[in-house]
Amino acid sequence: MNLAEIGLAWLAYFALHSLLASSGVKIWIGGRWSRFMRGYRIAYNLIASVALLPVLWLIHATESGWLWQWRGAWGWLSDAIALAAIACFFASARAYDMGEFLGLRQLSGHPVDELRTFTLSSFHRFVRHPWYCIALVLIWTRDMNGPLLVSALSITIYFIVGSRLEERKLIASYGETYRQYMAKVPGLIPLPWKYLSATEARNFGVSRICR
Repeated sequence: MNLAEIGLAWLAYFALHSLLASSGVKIWIGGRWSRFMRGYRIAYNLIASVALLPVLWLIHATESGWLWQWRGAWGWLSDAIALAAIACFFASARAYDMGEFLGLRQLSGHPVDELRTFTLSSFHRFVRHPWYCIALVLIWTRDMNGPLLVSALSITIYFIVGSRLEERKLIASYGETYRQYMAKVPGLIPLPWKYLSATEARNFGVSRICR
């Protein structure tokens, strides 16, 4: 029963996360409390962080035996892959406007360009959603029990669905340019035969893309 509760908890969390990130909610709040919009992003991040705590507590409080554990050479390999993923996260963070991502830029009153030119970082040459990819690597290289497996599956499904919803917005913003990019680069898992060369990336305008 607790495993079902964990799945429902993740579902409720993802629903809240997506609702607060939706354009409709932002427009609704902006139309009524326009001054609040400067702090909307940072409030969104705080709410998302606080709302995650009950889910994590439920996972921790649910007793379950291990389904599998990485040991020996496999343990070293899984840890090495996870450390490489963490390194990629910090390296890729330089391609994002972290002040905007965290909401600090908006809170300080600096304008945010919602119609920026479509540009790519080096990580976006290989996968359209580098942070989702990194998160999946970190999740699936850990030891797994029942609660963690339900969580891993829930997060994976959310990334698949959420990335598609996110790309609807990107298509609306960048049109055919983003459609061409989607055709050339995989969404969540890099594929050795499907990526943008440096020259092809320059044709899209290599710099950064913050989403």
